[in-house]
Amino acid sequence: MHSSAQVHPTAQLAPDVAVGPFAIIEAGAQVGAGSVIAAHAIIKAGASLGKQVRVDHFAVIGGDPQDLSFDRSVVSGVRIGDRTVLREHVTVHRATKAGVDTTIGADGLLMAGAHVAHDCVLGDHVILANGCMLGGHVLVGDRAFISGGVAVHQFCRIGGGSLTSGNAVITEDVPPNALAYGRNDCAGLNLIGLRRRGLPVETIAELKKAYHLVYTAGGNCAALAQAGVTSGEFHSGEALAFLNFFLGGKRGRFIQPA
Repeated sequence: MHSSAQVHPTAQLAPDVAVGPFAIIEAGAQVGAGSVIAAHAIIKAGASLGKQVRVDHFAVIGGDPQDLSFDRSVVSGVRIGDRTVLREHVTVHRATKAGVDTTIGADGLLMAGAHVAHDCVLGDHVILANGCMLGGHVLVGDRAFISGGVAVHQFCRIGGGSLTSGNAVITEDVPPNALAYGRNDCAGLNLIGLRRRGLPVETIAELKKAYHLVYTAGGNCAALAQAGVTSGEFHSGEALAFLNFFLGGKRGRFIQPA
């Protein structure tokens, strides 16, 4: 621990945590074994970091929500999973309700300048590229990749395995394993990502069938997805997850093929 770092006496740090110059770790924060808190990073009260987490220079983890109605006396936090890397100037805000955490899973990468707003929940292996901005209450599934400069509206869902291209504006839900671009446009399935994960050809073919059912048959996406689920024609976890995605969520709006 560098002599210029400020670590509150009630903060809980594993013995091997490295803390750089002028870093600040506030009261009650928790930092797991093997983690690195770089120079000038700030870990706010209520933040909990897993093992081997890296927080780079000038990142702020656990700051207050940018919500005009937020009561600063509320006790909430941020939870970061093991082996996640948060690069320079990343900001992650705590939740708006007492006892709730903004959550980022394990093995994630948040590149420089990415922002995760209050009450977001990110799964494992999620990548947010430089300057990506997530509004409040956004849900991001495992292995989603959100490219640089993307803005995601509050309460949206970003399905697992999906890829959102650079500078996209997302105000509607992105289904699992979909390709999103532009303003709520869908370019099909993330086939390269599926193949890189080593999914069987049969699984990918069934997922394509589910995609075509929802997006090319014409009609209400949720109704078509429900018909697909009840038909008994789909058996793979990926295809069923794709269909069931249209049956959940609060917004009821989904990106569409251009």
